[in-house]
Amino acid sequence: MLGIGLVNMLVALDQTVVSTALPSIVADLNGAEYYAWIASVYLLASVVSVPIFGRLGDYFGRKGFVIASITTFVVASALCGLAPGVGMLVFARALQGIGGGMMVGTAFASIPDLFPDPHARVRWQVVMAGSYGIATAAGPFLGGFLSAVYGWRATFLVNLPVGLAGLYCSIRYLPRIEQRDRQRTTIDWTGALLLSILLGSLQMGIERLPTRGLASSMLAFVAIAIGSCVLLYECEKRHAHPILPVDLFADRNLVLLFLLSFAAGFAMFSLLFFMPLLLQTGFGMTPQAAGIAVTPLPVGLALGSLANTRIVTRLRAPMTIVTVGFALIGAGCIGATMLSGTSPHALGAASMGVAGVGLGFIFNNLNVFAQELSGPTRFGITTALIQSTRMVGGMLGTATIGTLVSRSLALGGGQAAVVHAIHMGFAIDVLVVCGALHFTRRVVGVHLRRSGAVQQ
Repeated sequence: MLGIGLVNMLVALDQTVVSTALPSIVADLNGAEYYAWIASVYLLASVVSVPIFGRLGDYFGRKGFVIASITTFVVASALCGLAPGVGMLVFARALQGIGGGMMVGTAFASIPDLFPDPHARVRWQVVMAGSYGIATAAGPFLGGFLSAVYGWRATFLVNLPVGLAGLYCSIRYLPRIEQRDRQRTTIDWTGALLLSILLGSLQMGIERLPTRGLASSMLAFVAIAIGSCVLLYECEKRHAHPILPVDLFADRNLVLLFLLSFAAGFAMFSLLFFMPLLLQTGFGMTPQAAGIAVTPLPVGLALGSLANTRIVTRLRAPMTIVTVGFALIGAGCIGATMLSGTSPHALGAASMGVAGVGLGFIFNNLNVFAQELSGPTRFGITTALIQSTRMVGGMLGTATIGTLVSRSLALGGGQAAVVHAIHMGFAIDVLVVCGALHFTRRVVGVHLRRSGAVQQ
């Protein structure tokens, strides 16, 4: 579990550290026109990789993929740190995204292999939440510090010691779990390609929404996503070993859990990305101070996960705590909509902290509940879909507020217009969370059944 926790920290650390260093990177490499690509190519490769490697782990075992993912990520980080130009950096970031997606798709699914008992699994999820919270909280400060003192290349090279430590722990301690289905498996290459096209076109279309609106390129990506979705469904329902089992979506409870993961990602990434802009625009904070003001969210997430382990295993209806979690996120978003230049700074910190605790009540439980509903032979793809829907929700949440902000600037609005646009975005978060609250009451049949002996 230490190795898996380090893997989780590695992914979260890279996302937050590198985002802080991006202005220094493009200035040094004279690649301002590639600013968006340095960030988005990682996300594109990661979104595509998560479900594919999650499913391959179901078929061929996860230890090999965990080791391969860390190795790929470490090598790509070294290439990023040594990149002589922006072209090489974009290529290395894509390779890093493949490694990161492989990590998320396989490392998280290794937990139910190690701990079949869902009660033990919920307790050990604290390691994941703690490592994510520490990395997310420390990332912005660490990125700024490393860029200022050692240069932007250090923000990539810092991944090497963490990655090598995770690699050692995974090789040394992560057991090779024999898969229950030992029959000969044919890899669904067509399904993997169509799934890649679907997720890639969806991500590219969402990213263009803030700057281009419903332009022809945006509509083209939407058409490609719809077409690939139809072809994927036709392909997967006929394949003996599909990369995406379509019958998963026949389970109403699983579909609702995917929607809840989407809603949680929508709200979380909206707050993480746009609360700093609101604080800088509305309060006149410096970027560093605004980044620090956001830290109550990841800290609250870790604390909420810790409290969750003591609560959820004692509940007769475990979904109750997910309902409470979304209520807390809604309260945090409502608090964010009330922030203005005259508001006490404590209101912003409290809003982020409350939302973070709510997320801590949700993320780990959605993983465990989905795993319990899908069964051991589909741990990988189910866990990967929970992660993927969260990422897609995050992309759509940030794109929605980004579109509102872009429109307010295009109309000649000043700081007041930007603040109003962000407040509108957080109000949309509240509506999404209200929908999620309704869905939590419609999930039935989720129980944390005790199983036999737990592997250590």
